[in-house]
Amino acid sequence: MTDTPSSAVPGQAGGPAGPGGTEALWAALGGDPALTARVAHGGPPGVLPARLPVRELARAAVAVCSLAAAERAARGTGGPVPAVRVDDGAVATAFVSERHLRVDGRAPVTFAPLSGYWRAADGWVRTHANYPHHRAALLTALDTDESGMAAALAERPARAVEEEVYAAGGLAVAVRTPGEWAAHPQGVAAGALPPVVRERLDDAPPPDRSGRPLRVLDLTRVIAGPVATRTLALFGADVLRVDPPRLPELPDQHADTGFGKRSATLDLARAGDRRVFGELLDRADVLVTGYRPGALERFGLVRPGLVVARLSAWGDGGPWDARRGFDSLVQAASGIAVLEGTPERPGALPAQALDHATGYLLAAAVLRALTDQDDDGGTRLVRLALARTAHFLVHGLPRAPEGDEGRYEPGRWLAERDGPLGRLRYALPPVGYAGGPADWARPPGVWGADAPVWRTD
Repeated sequence: MTDTPSSAVPGQAGGPAGPGGTEALWAALGGDPALTARVAHGGPPGVLPARLPVRELARAAVAVCSLAAAERAARGTGGPVPAVRVDDGAVATAFVSERHLRVDGRAPVTFAPLSGYWRAADGWVRTHANYPHHRAALLTALDTDESGMAAALAERPARAVEEEVYAAGGLAVAVRTPGEWAAHPQGVAAGALPPVVRERLDDAPPPDRSGRPLRVLDLTRVIAGPVATRTLALFGADVLRVDPPRLPELPDQHADTGFGKRSATLDLARAGDRRVFGELLDRADVLVTGYRPGALERFGLVRPGLVVARLSAWGDGGPWDARRGFDSLVQAASGIAVLEGTPERPGALPAQALDHATGYLLAAAVLRALTDQDDDGGTRLVRLALARTAHFLVHGLPRAPEGDEGRYEPGRWLAERDGPLGRLRYALPPVGYAGGPADWARPPGVWGADAPVWRTD
């Protein structure tokens, strides 16, 4: 990394970060606009090729996360905010980190056979059935087995499938055009708010966190939330992920996003485990949750002086705000699949970019909330949603021209190390600042194997 940003032409290798995305996201985070001058970028051209400006979204999300971390580092040293240099090769590699992962040489399993696009009677449906309980619900809703799924879907209208599968506890959405999504009440709700919503909930005094690492309680699953907490762990936080013991994470997903963290299980149906969880929460600085809107208040998860980061698929308000969702489903519903597809078939972004970008934005929002809290106290709430990130991608950035895929070699941004899960090949973190950490302090451990305690207790 260089100590000062280059003064080269914007948009060229080594130059300042391109206008628009970084500035817009930094403003949404409440950051000092002058600090964006500390950001430069470089790296290979043509990465993350798409009709939509995926590279610009990815670069901007990583840039503001790096800048938020640099801002906090400067608070600790009393010096100037370190320079940030975002490398497009590192960003592109990290945005498909799950594809680069190897565990003892084995490639990961990404999507299960029943997850994908299927023809319906009047269009297309996108299903998600990676988890066994979602697969079972999908087949129950369609009253078929795996061999008969294509025929069962072909007989039904796409939006009827959407409702029937959701009612059964499964995951499927009808593929919509951008115009259809813009007219849908959930699309309207997603477009009405910025990518990051920040709130101050009370007048709690600034906390004293001196002499110990930041304590982050991670209640998220899949990609976006775990990417955020993986990033906070990179910058020194004590991140403890807590899952229900009867709902294990997919092993490869845990291996990819578990760097730097510890993993414990608690059954909140048991009084003893609820007491342990409450004690963890009482001493936490940050709570990151993928619970749907309303769950925090219902379960009493907000404590004075916390920074609470709430992630959802579809956002707050609208008829789908309580529905589960994943990156691929949001791409299908929001019109992205149509924009990236052909007249014959829906397409997809070159990465699960909504997940990864939202993950880095979530980490940035937490870091900025901590900085604001140090200055002015208050319990802080930040809210992000994959659907709002999708709206920013489609409507908030200049449309990128189509181009050839960059022929870059990702090996420069990959590393290997041994750990409890075996020999891992993994993508290095794309976030950072001059003088900051370049890799995680620890590899992922076995899911659920850690004690539910803070390291400094």
